[in-house]
Amino acid sequence: MIVTATEFKTNLGKYLELAAAQDIFITKNGKNIARLTSPSVNKLAVLDKLVGIIPQEADMDENTVREERLARQ
Repeated sequence: MIVTATEFKTNLGKYLELAAAQDIFITKNGKNIARLTSPSVNKLAVLDKLVGIIPQEADMDENTVREERLARQ
């Protein structure tokens, strides 16, 4: 979720609760300035799930990988 710094300050409690389930990106003047994440999410476990998605022998660039990932959703 992306919110402005002003919106974040106004509704801090709301975004603290939402951060338990998803990352909150805070912007100022249209640029990301911070990210609020839950400390309970095991980021390494999420990363381990990604290992092996792309075959090592595949010669793929970043755009091809992105397109394949989006096609799986």
